[in-house]
Amino acid sequence: MRRTAGELADGREIIYFDDTPDAPPRHAVDTRDLPRTQPLSEVRRDPLTGEWVAMAAHRQTRTYKPPADLCPLCPSTPGKPTEIPESSYDVAVFENRFPSFAQGVPDLPPTVDGMPMVARAPGRGRAEVVCFTSDHNTSFGQLPPSRVRTVVDVWADRTAALSGLPGVEQVFPFENRGEEIGVTLHHPHGQVYGYPFVTPRTERMLAVAADYRRTHDRPVMGDVLAAERAVGTRVVAEGEHWTAFVPAAARWPVEVHLVPHRQVPDLPALTDAERDDFAALYLTVLRRLDALYDRPLPYIAAWHQAPVRTGRDLAWLHLEVFSILRTADKLKYLAGSESGMGVWVNDATPEQTADRLRTP
Repeated sequence: MRRTAGELADGREIIYFDDTPDAPPRHAVDTRDLPRTQPLSEVRRDPLTGEWVAMAAHRQTRTYKPPADLCPLCPSTPGKPTEIPESSYDVAVFENRFPSFAQGVPDLPPTVDGMPMVARAPGRGRAEVVCFTSDHNTSFGQLPPSRVRTVVDVWADRTAALSGLPGVEQVFPFENRGEEIGVTLHHPHGQVYGYPFVTPRTERMLAVAADYRRTHDRPVMGDVLAAERAVGTRVVAEGEHWTAFVPAAARWPVEVHLVPHRQVPDLPALTDAERDDFAALYLTVLRRLDALYDRPLPYIAAWHQAPVRTGRDLAWLHLEVFSILRTADKLKYLAGSESGMGVWVNDATPEQTADRLRTP
C-alpha cells in the first residue's frame, strides 16, 4: 500500500492510500477557492450525569443529500471539483470540512456563564472522512477482500495518528449506512473521530471489565467469547482469528459483534493474519445482513477501541454492527424507555436473529 499526503485548498489534510499496483502518483491540486475554516466546537459536561456533550453549530450548513453528479466524495472531473482533487483513487482520507472536533478550536472560559457547575472546554480533537472507494454506486459489503484489508490498515493508520494529537483521548472509526440511519452522502464512506474525552459507553465498559477482572481474574470479553463459541446458538460466522455473534443481551433488532480471539487494545495492535481474517469474515457478515430482509440494510458499524491513555489493559477491541430496521419496512424507534431511561426493549431474541443470519 502506498501512502501519499497532500493539502486541500483551505489547508485541510488529505491522504491517499493506494493498493492498485499501477495507481498514478498523487499530485493533483485542489483548484477550489475555499476560505480557511474556523471550527468553533466545544464540549460541556452535564452536571447531572457527568457526561460530556459536544456542541458544533457550524455543522448546520454541511452538505445535505446532493445529487449523484454533485457528490463531494467522488473524484474531481473537469469543471466539477470535489473534496478529492484526483481523477480516481483507491482509499482517501481527509479532514472533515464541517468537523465535530478539530485542532484549531479557540480557548474558552472553563465554565458556562452563570453555571459554575457546568464545565466547558474547547472541542479539540479531529474528525476525518474515510472514502472506501471512488465508485459511488457500490457499498462496503461489495468491496473485494483486498480493498477491505486496505481499509483495515487505513483505520489502524488513522488510529495511531489521531492518538498522537494534542487533546485526543479516544479514537473512534465508524461507518453510517442508509438514510434511515441519517446518512446525507450516499458515497461509500466512514468517519474517524478523535474525541477530547473518553466516551460514556467506553467508560462504562471499562468499569464493568475492571469489576469482572477483580472478581474472576479474567477479562470479561474473553469469557463472553469463549461461552458464545462453545454454545454456538448465537454465532453467525467464524474465522481463524475472529468470531461474529449476536450478543446474548442484544439491544438492537439486528446486532452483531465481531471479536478477535486474542485480546488487543486497538486496531494498530492487530497482526497481518488477524487483519486478513477480519476482512474475509466481515464481508461474510455484511452479505448476510443485506440478505436478512432482501434489501440493503441500514446500519452503523462502530469500532470499540481502548482509550489513548487509560484502560488499555482492560479493553478488548471489537466491532459492533447494528441496525434500527426490525422488519423489511419497519424501524425500531428509540422512544420513551430507550431514549428517556436508557432501558432497551428488543422485539426479537438474539437467538432468533442469529439463526436467520446463519443462513447463507
